[in-house]
Amino acid sequence: MPVSSTNVAPAGLSTHAYRPLTEDDIRRIHDASLTVLARTGVQVQPSEARDIFARAGARVDEANNRVYIPRSMVEDALSQASHRFTLAGRDPAHDMEMGGERVYMGTGGAAIKVMDLDGSVRESRLADIARIGRLVDALDNIHFYLRPVVPHDVPKALLDVNKTYTALANTTKHVMTSAYTVPSARDVLELAAMVAGGKAAYAQRPIVSFTACWTVSPLRYAPETVEVLIELVRQNAPVVISSAPQSGATSPAALAGTLVQINAEELSGIVLCNLVRPGARMLMGYVPSVADMRTGNFVGGGPEFALMNAAATQLAHFYNLPIYNSSGLSDSKLPDIQAGYEKGITSAAAALAGTNFVHHSAGFLESMLCVAYEQYVIDDDINGSVMRMVRGIEVTDETLSVDVIDEVCRGSGHYLTTQQSLDLMRREYYYPHTADRARRDEWQAKGGLDMRARAQRARSRNPDDAPARTHRPRCRRRDSPPVRYRVAARPRGPA
Repeated sequence: MPVSSTNVAPAGLSTHAYRPLTEDDIRRIHDASLTVLARTGVQVQPSEARDIFARAGARVDEANNRVYIPRSMVEDALSQASHRFTLAGRDPAHDMEMGGERVYMGTGGAAIKVMDLDGSVRESRLADIARIGRLVDALDNIHFYLRPVVPHDVPKALLDVNKTYTALANTTKHVMTSAYTVPSARDVLELAAMVAGGKAAYAQRPIVSFTACWTVSPLRYAPETVEVLIELVRQNAPVVISSAPQSGATSPAALAGTLVQINAEELSGIVLCNLVRPGARMLMGYVPSVADMRTGNFVGGGPEFALMNAAATQLAHFYNLPIYNSSGLSDSKLPDIQAGYEKGITSAAAALAGTNFVHHSAGFLESMLCVAYEQYVIDDDINGSVMRMVRGIEVTDETLSVDVIDEVCRGSGHYLTTQQSLDLMRREYYYPHTADRARRDEWQAKGGLDMRARAQRARSRNPDDAPARTHRPRCRRRDSPPVRYRVAARPRGPA
């Protein structure tokens, strides 16, 4: 991908620079996963999903609600699966090509709390989805918008269409959402088609995709979510089959064992989705996490979390399938040093492994329970640095610099005034927008602010110049029936 003079770390770069597993490791995990599916199976309650497996030839133990999936069924599904597809932005400049080793980083999660700029913490509201959407739209290194919070001020029956509508109204980047029920999934799809310009336009350029947490680890299907997943696949909506076992709690304490279990869960989802619709547009949703073995608490910022998400990316590459996984989580309660190093480690690992859709990479604190506005700004800076690492080092006759080295060593003795330095200063180097590189006296003259304070200043500079939109977005299809939704009040003042 060409690098412009204004963006040295563009979205969609390809890499597989970090590979914690060997080829032999990957094959052993694959074989073990197939053994688990055939011998242990998955728990599926009486449902359409179980009927689909049975009609395809899977062995069903009705007394124990278990479905046993043979190797041949997995291999058939993998041969049919879609390897490449586009997740579109309302602005085509933000389109994302899923598959291969292209990397995109964005938001994620379902936080229930928001930290305001004064440090107080409150329940999340619909207006936060709007404000964060506007913020994400302005940040170059957050490439997509997965709804980040659960709005407590919207009735559950109206939640899905409201959060999706509010996200669409406030960013031109791709929106990923979720649906709790089949009727609400249909409402969201109707809304997406209206904004895209009709069902055919949405099918061609899906501006909304879905995440479906259809498993309850270990190896159990969540009945209601599976119904939603089947409906989304039937309607050809791009969907993530998300599985999130917790090593030491809902999956083996051995990291390799957790990878075997999550891979078995993911492979079972690939079989189901391709039985419903061969070639379904889906991302493998590996989100392996860790439990602190001393307390049982969820851990989002540990090195094991980073290792397993990178390893999961290798598994998806082994199957040549698009992958969604996680980074940027922190167990810290504040945008502090702990948050910075945990986010940096996990984001670098996922991106350098070549994950296509790295969610959670911005905004999160407190083990996914809370988001902070200034954290999005800080994480955008972290993502920019990570994407610069993804881009790597270009080795060409020009960049080898043999003539430049000879010229400087025989002449001026320094490189600052060479034409090469002038040409490359904006194409070779990432310059952070919030991290400080000034000398101490210059930093003190500007107030001696830490990174959190600088990010707060950037966020609060003109909070109402581009107000968050919670009114109805313009839809191209005027003949479409309206979707019933609740409109939130326009936010006022700084978030």
